[in-house]
Amino acid sequence: MEMLEDQYRAALRDSIAGMGESSLQQAYELGRRALTEGLGVLDMAAMYHKALTAGLPRDSTPEETALMLQAGASFFAESLAPFEMTHRGFRDTNIALRHLNQTLEQEIKRIAHALHDEAGQLLASVYLALNEVAANLPPAREHLLKVKGLLDLIEGQLRRLSHELRPTILDDLGLLAALEFLAEGVAARTGLLITVEGDSELALSPLLSTTLYRIVQEAFTNVTRHAKATQVNVTIQHELQTLRCSIKDNGVGFDVSSLSAQIGERGLGMIGIRERLNSLGGSLSLVSTLGQGTELVIIIPHTDSLEA
Repeated sequence: MEMLEDQYRAALRDSIAGMGESSLQQAYELGRRALTEGLGVLDMAAMYHKALTAGLPRDSTPEETALMLQAGASFFAESLAPFEMTHRGFRDTNIALRHLNQTLEQEIKRIAHALHDEAGQLLASVYLALNEVAANLPPAREHLLKVKGLLDLIEGQLRRLSHELRPTILDDLGLLAALEFLAEGVAARTGLLITVEGDSELALSPLLSTTLYRIVQEAFTNVTRHAKATQVNVTIQHELQTLRCSIKDNGVGFDVSSLSAQIGERGLGMIGIRERLNSLGGSLSLVSTLGQGTELVIIIPHTDSLEA
């Protein structure tokens, strides 16, 4: 950091002295180095102010000072160019992620429709065929009734899976109702006691609702696979201009840093969650202690720009 500051000060001095294009190229390279070393825009502003204060001659005329400040401003702007390019790249990546997630949701909706309608039509045809067989073979009626009972179970499961894939309740009644429906299905399959809490009048955009629904869905999968929990609590709160979603279980817990180092985020199921959050400027934190359960906390900005 100290070496970078010295080089920045020297390069700014050359720029003020009229070195022109070569000093601007050096400003850009110093900006790239600063970005690589983890400095932010405010750090760059502080470094520029410090270098400018040390580099301006005290005996210059107002006209000379104005020209030097103009040259210094160009130098500073050039040193920030790598930060601007990185910001644009991050923004473009987020836009691409949003489009990708929207495409995935459309495909999920198509699959859910196929499960609900097309598979339902096939089952209806099977029912008709079984009734025809039962009419022609009365002795087989009892066995066919058992088959019809199994088909009833399959139909119910397909209907529930189709709703979990793309619940119409999410569009009709909102996020909390959809999460409660999801929780009922998971609880029925796993025996978990799941509670969902939040403001039922919270108005969210389809994008935010879908994002949170998918995150909670992935979190439930992680709990059922790894946590050995008996209870899961989901809480969604609106805090100032952010949404806070907490998914907390009472399972066995784990050492987050140790497990992440061994199997990475893919093993924790966090990659998909992070990709969805990145597209919305959100963040997540994972808190867990051996024997004391795990809590996943999601923070998403809740602004007008995300409500469209």
